Amino acid sequence: MRYAGPCARLRAGAADRRAGGGHVRIGVAGAGRMGTLHTQTLCSLATVTEVIVADPDAARARTLPRHPKVAFTAEPAALTRAGIDGLVVAAATDAHPDLIVAGARAGIPVFCEKPAATDAATTRAILDAVSGSPVPVFIGFQRRFDAGYRAARDAVRSGRLGWLHTVRACTLDPAPPSLAYLRASGGFFRDCSVHDFDIVRWVTGQEVTEVFAYGTVHGDDRFREAGDVDTVAALLRLSGSTFVHVSATRYNAQGYDVRLEALGSLASLSVGLDDRLPLESLEAGVTFPSGPPYASFLERFGPAYAAELSAFTQSIADGGRAGDMCTLVDALEATLIADACERSRREHRPVAMEELRG
Repeated sequence: MRYAGPCARLRAGAADRRAGGGHVRIGVAGAGRMGTLHTQTLCSLATVTEVIVADPDAARARTLPRHPKVAFTAEPAALTRAGIDGLVVAAATDAHPDLIVAGARAGIPVFCEKPAATDAATTRAILDAVSGSPVPVFIGFQRRFDAGYRAARDAVRSGRLGWLHTVRACTLDPAPPSLAYLRASGGFFRDCSVHDFDIVRWVTGQEVTEVFAYGTVHGDDRFREAGDVDTVAALLRLSGSTFVHVSATRYNAQGYDVRLEALGSLASLSVGLDDRLPLESLEAGVTFPSGPPYASFLERFGPAYAAELSAFTQSIADGGRAGDMCTLVDALEATLIADACERSRREHRPVAMEELRG
């Protein structure tokens, strides 16, 4: 790994490279798990000539795999002055708003791991702050780039399923995260189920109009200490009168289980129903599934993460076209749905989305 201070190249040069569709230089803020994953992906892309990784923790940064494309700086703020063509934000969540705004105001396209912020008010503030920027800001909801979810979207949008009466979505984690993570996560709906909320909107093309949600603590008391829950269920009504059942838990020891079922008047389909499904069948003679369960979200969605980041670099060459990327507006909507579910859980009542959108 090479170590470099702030680059002296002019931002105008970066803009010229973006406009010309040439090779690009990408900055990555954060050298943790996601920063490492994104750095490796970027290094594998032929269109990326250099990746400048910024993290105040030099020891953590030195654990990054060595690669001739990678340089390092200790100050994330220095990235916007380094002549980069795109900024990938993979730092701690509380750093996301400032990094997003700094990148957009510097005229640099931004891709930020979800969430943009842990609440809707801050997400709206980010939208306001970057509203005058000519460059796009995208938020990382990688399920949009999973082959199964993309096929589901195509099938639903084509009309092959007829009218959609029911959608079932689940996110079941093998084990709970640390107490420190829980305290900073924003709560189960905002941290975990928000992925389901975004993908339901994207697959169906419908908006959520009303929610009713439950949550409880079955396991460790640390969830109560963090004001959170470990298991949730929500019923969403969509604008096309489709019902959506969303369920999630932090205690699915069999493995990482993420699925979506779309049930229509003419046909039904499922995403995530493969041989690595962490679910045992008790039917006589049935051996499916027989493969090893997914251990984590990185294993389940590795190809989707790579495709998403490749799409981001392509969007830079294409002048910022969103394609299937999640925009800040989309991210705000998913956060509002999560907020509505949290309000419903706490107040034990249906919550209309107009209460939050207004």
